[in-house]
Amino acid sequence: MKKRNSENQSLSEVLKEFVDHNKLQGGLDKVSVKDVWYREMGPAIEKYTTAIKLQNETLFVQLSSSVLREELSYGKGKIITMLNRELGKDLIKKLVLR
Repeated sequence: MKKRNSENQSLSEVLKEFVDHNKLQGGLDKVSVKDVWYREMGPAIEKYTTAIKLQNETLFVQLSSSVLREELSYGKGKIITMLNRELGKDLIKKLVLR
């Protein structure tokens, strides 16, 4: 990491530089997606969610209920839009429910 005059940088700038320099954004995005899924989908869906994985621009969500999986499949577009809005960027292009 470059040495700069730390008096002129805010903490958020230092953290952003650290994340960029160490190529940590991908891992942070994966954690953020999980947090947003659980927060936005609610406790009822969280109970049936067994695994969440972000790979490239595809979010894979494993559900233990086939009925819930079928119901959520009708609103995939809306779910993707909601999650991306909460993440603040378009990370998810495709949602795969398993």
